[in-house]
Amino acid sequence: MPVSTTRRAVVRLRQTPRESVADDLAVEAPLTLILDGEPLATLMRSPGHDLELAAGWLTVESGVRGPSDIQQLRESRDSERVLISLAPGVQAPRPRAFVTSSSCGVCSADVLETALLRRWPAAPADWRISRDIVQGLPESMREQQRAFARTGGVHAAALATVEGELLVVREDVGRHNATDKVIGWGLLQHRLPMSSHVLVVSGRVSFEIVQKAVAAGVAAIVAVSAPTSLALDLSREHELLLAGMVRSGRMNLYSRADAVTD
Repeated sequence: MPVSTTRRAVVRLRQTPRESVADDLAVEAPLTLILDGEPLATLMRSPGHDLELAAGWLTVESGVRGPSDIQQLRESRDSERVLISLAPGVQAPRPRAFVTSSSCGVCSADVLETALLRRWPAAPADWRISRDIVQGLPESMREQQRAFARTGGVHAAALATVEGELLVVREDVGRHNATDKVIGWGLLQHRLPMSSHVLVVSGRVSFEIVQKAVAAGVAAIVAVSAPTSLALDLSREHELLLAGMVRSGRMNLYSRADAVTD
């Protein structure tokens, strides 16, 4: 199911006189995660790939490491909730008291965990990816951002191989939601850890994006914008290649610069 869009009347100003037109907008709507009958969190997201979103969110926020850790994962009839049950012994996430907005994946969390426990080994020290492959990843992802082409109002994330093949691309009004959808896809496809793969994101790299990348065990993050200071520190701590400002034939390598070959 692709990201939902809708049409609204707007007034467009160009060089010609103003005109009333119908414009495509990305839909933003709440999705409530229900764990064993109790509300767990409400995520503001773009409807579409909601089970992947829930699975990715659980991968980061709970003890879920593989599909067998989730006993139930299904949408309610109204498509406004995902019903979840975890396998016995799997650590459940802490409930969040407030809505998590589309701009912040850690908002409403009562603890900001800056010292992550490594779930998977870091990429091998001899893991390498070519500069040309890194340079081409954002544009390859952009070519598959259909909702962005229509609305200009959504972010994207993708999972790529070291050869530059995009395995999955997901869009959402929130960067972190798009990333969760990609991670959830990987979880449900039995692909965790993604230790030789690259997470590609369309915006800046924040702490939460690196947190999710570490939870999925990826080798690298490639972004069209810059990271925050905490994102950079976390990438170095967990030995991730972090390439930012990847556009127009240039890039900045913020961590594991040795992993990019000329």
